[in-house]
Amino acid sequence: MRIRPQTTLLALALFGALAAAGWAQAAAPSGPAITVNLAPTGSGSGQIATGLQLLALMTLLTVAPALIIMLTSFTRTIIVLGFVRRALGTQEVPPTQVLIGLALFLTFFVMAPTWNAVQRDALKPYLAGQLGMQEAFSKAEAPVRDFLFQNTRKADLALFIRISKTPRPQNKAEVPSSVLVPAFIISELQTAFLIGFIIYIPFLIIDMVVSSVLLSMGMMMLPPVIVSLPFKIILFVLVDGWGLIIGSLVRSFH
Repeated sequence: MRIRPQTTLLALALFGALAAAGWAQAAAPSGPAITVNLAPTGSGSGQIATGLQLLALMTLLTVAPALIIMLTSFTRTIIVLGFVRRALGTQEVPPTQVLIGLALFLTFFVMAPTWNAVQRDALKPYLAGQLGMQEAFSKAEAPVRDFLFQNTRKADLALFIRISKTPRPQNKAEVPSSVLVPAFIISELQTAFLIGFIIYIPFLIIDMVVSSVLLSMGMMMLPPVIVSLPFKIILFVLVDGWGLIIGSLVRSFH
């Protein structure tokens, strides 16, 4: 039977609370007894103590940035936007904060169907007391795994299956998340660099043409970047570069 990380966290919290209570009582035997109440606060079977809910919330907030960066479309988006800025040669324009904000909101847009499915199938039934914690986790895991599978290359998935020496799975349900997650991350990096290479080609051609013209005119002391930058910006604006890149980037997610 596979032990889920959430179950392990809950068991460690219970063990730590009981150990702390026992140590306090042993250290001060003559003082008043300390009672730690870990019983559920409500009558529903899926409810847990308020303290444990707070602990789970704090843990989720701690790992939330890593989850948003690595398990969503954020990685591919921010890398492609970074390639666009480097290809244009505009240094810090747009600013890094603007690119991160744009990537974050594009991530919300791309991940909206997945997160809506998690809320509809897992979060709402759990808060309404219709599902237990383990059932809610299973329901929430399904749409997230579907998104990861749809955007993971088979070659990367096979690579991590071989590295982990996992028996060859017969279907998606048999692929462990410990194999799926790193395969998804590597696939995102590969796809982002491929898109960045395609973006670089037209701007590289402009730089080469400008360099050849300057060299033929004997203006070897003039940096080609200074001359090519206005041409790259006007070309990017005329072809509606941001619309093309953002549209293609969003459509690249399945």
